Amino acid sequence: MQSVYRKERRGLYRARDGWIFGVCKGIADYLDFSVFWCRVLTVLMAIFSSFWPIVVLYLVAALLMKPEPVLPLESDEDREFYHSYVSSRTMALHRLKQTFDRLERRIRRMEDIVTDRDYDWEKRLKD
Repeated sequence: MQSVYRKERRGLYRARDGWIFGVCKGIADYLDFSVFWCRVLTVLMAIFSSFWPIVVLYLVAALLMKPEPVLPLESDEDREFYHSYVSSRTMALHRLKQTFDRLERRIRRMEDIVTDRDYDWEKRLKD
């Protein structure tokens, strides 16, 4: 099932189970390439480019790439929420708070109707 999930996935993510930040594994998964050879190419490029440029690029990639979702994203709404959460946690928390506030208002309205003196329990229970 995990390989099916990886084939469906369209975005470039850092792998959660990679060695160092998961950048090489994320790139290898995205390009459907061997993780071993991706790491070998990274090390060779680091050796031949005097080490620092590739290390800096690797760290920048680690900062810019979003971490791989823990669970598969099944709908566009899930995908949108995940990307908004990774981009701005305060915005995602604000969206969650609004959703729960709407739910709380609905529950209060239902409680007000049911606890109203005019609510006919006898009629409702007999139906």
